Amino acid sequence: MTLAAQSRDPDDDIADAAALYQFDPQGWALFAWDWGNGDLKDMDGPRKWQADINEEIRQHLNSENRYSPLQIAVSSGHGIGKSAEMGMLSNWAMSCFSDCKIVTTANTESQLRTKTSPEIGKWFRSSITAHWFNVQAMSIKARDNEHSDLWRQDFVAWSAHNTEAFAGLHNKDKIIVLMFDEASKIADSVWEVAEGALTDENTIIIWLVFGNPTQNTGRFRECFRRNRKRWIRRQIDSRTVPGTNKKKLDQWVEDYGEDHDFVKVRVRGMFPSSSAKQFIGTDDVDAAQKVHLRKDQYSFAPKIIGVDPAWTGDDELVIYFRQGLYSKLLMKMPKNDNDVLVANHVMRFEDELQADAVFIDGGHGTGIYSVGITMNRSWQLVWFGGKSIDLGCLNKRVEIWKNMRDWLKQGGAIDPKDDVLYQDLIGPELVPRTDGKLQLESKEDMKVRGIPSPNRADALALTFAYPVVAKEDDGRSNVRTDDRYGSSSNDDYNPYG
Repeated sequence: MTLAAQSRDPDDDIADAAALYQFDPQGWALFAWDWGNGDLKDMDGPRKWQADINEEIRQHLNSENRYSPLQIAVSSGHGIGKSAEMGMLSNWAMSCFSDCKIVTTANTESQLRTKTSPEIGKWFRSSITAHWFNVQAMSIKARDNEHSDLWRQDFVAWSAHNTEAFAGLHNKDKIIVLMFDEASKIADSVWEVAEGALTDENTIIIWLVFGNPTQNTGRFRECFRRNRKRWIRRQIDSRTVPGTNKKKLDQWVEDYGEDHDFVKVRVRGMFPSSSAKQFIGTDDVDAAQKVHLRKDQYSFAPKIIGVDPAWTGDDELVIYFRQGLYSKLLMKMPKNDNDVLVANHVMRFEDELQADAVFIDGGHGTGIYSVGITMNRSWQLVWFGGKSIDLGCLNKRVEIWKNMRDWLKQGGAIDPKDDVLYQDLIGPELVPRTDGKLQLESKEDMKVRGIPSPNRADALALTFAYPVVAKEDDGRSNVRTDDRYGSSSNDDYNPYG
C-alpha cells in the first residue's frame, strides 16, 4: 500500500461515490446502506417498486429533460415501505448534491413529527453519510457550517391559510425535492402554491407524493385522473410487496371482498368509489359524464334555470339550465354586485330558452330577485338554510343536493369537459349527526379543507328546488311549493321529466 493510499481520507471515497451516483438513486441506495445486516438482514436492496421509482428518477436526470420538473405519485395499500423510500431518496439527494433543498410535509403535524420525520431520520442515521448531517426533530442539515442554512431538509406542517413555506421554495441552478406524505389529505391550496413555486430555471426539481388513497377528491386523486399526463403514477398492491402481513391482508379481502372500498384503499392502493363522508359518489358523476341524450328524451320536460350568486371574491357567479335529464352551464362570471346587470342576463336566458321557472339562491341573490320582480318576472328565492320538506334532511340545501344526486343516478347528463362541475359535485361531505338527518358541510368548512365553494353544483342543484310544470298559456309559472315534494293534481308527474 502506498503512502498516498494510506493517507487518503475515507470521506474522499464516499465523496467519489456521491459524484458517481449523483444521477442514480438506486446505485446510491445499494452503496450507502449495509444490506443483509442488522435491520436490513432480510433485504438485499430496495424493494422492487422502490427500485422502479429510483429508475424513473435516473432516466429523467440522464435525459435532455433534466431541468423539467419530475412529478411522481405513488398510491398504495398499507405497509409497502413508502417512508423508507422517502428516507433513501432524501439521503441520496442530500448526499449527492451540495446545497440540496428538500421540503417535506404530511397530512397532519402529528404524522409529520411522530412518523414521517423519525422514519426519514432513521435512514440518515444508518447511511454511510450519517456523519455528514445533523438530524433533528424537524430538520436535517449539513454539518458544514458555511452551508448548513442552504443544504437542508425541512419538515414543514402545512396550513390552508398559511402556505408561505411552500411559496418560498426556490434553489436556482441546484436541486429542489418536494415530498408529500399521506398526500390524500393535504389541502388543494398547498398543492397549488407548491406547484407555482417550482419554476426555477436550470434547476433539478423532483416532486414526490405518497399516500393511501383515502380521499376520492382533491389533488392527489387528480394525479391519477384529470392530471395524469403530468405525473408518473404507481398504484401498489400491498400483497405484491415483501414484508407485508399477507395473512392479515387476505383476511381483509375475505371479510370485505376484493371490490369493497376498504380493500381498495387499504390493500390494493386504489381510490374508493366514494370516500366515507362523500355525499355524491364519483361513480355516479363518471356515469353522468358518459350519458348521451337525444332531444326527444328531454324536450317535453319543464325548463328550469338555477342562479347561484358568488359569496366571496374567489367564487363564481353561475347560471345553470336543466330540462329533464339534460343540463347545461349558461354563464359563469366572477363575483359581481351589479344586481341589475346579472338580472338582465337571467332575463335574457329566460326569454331565449322560454324557461318555466327561475330559482335563485336567497343568501346573496335577493337583489337579483328584486330586479326580476320589478320587471314582472315570476322568479323564486330558495333559502339554503330554510326548512326542508324532506324530513330526512336538515335544510333545503341538502334536500336539493339529494334530489340532484337521485337525478344523477336516474341518468342525468352533465358536460364531460366541465372539470369544475365534476369536482364541485364530488367535493361536499356529510356532517355526522346523532339524529340521523342529512347535513352537508358548509362552504366555509369546505374552504378550510382546501376545497373551493361548489358554485356550479349549487346552481344545478337549485333547479331541483321545487317541482315545476310548463307555464300556462298566459305565461304564468306553475311552480308547486307545497310540502309534498312532487305531489300535484297530476299523479303521474315526474320532477325529472
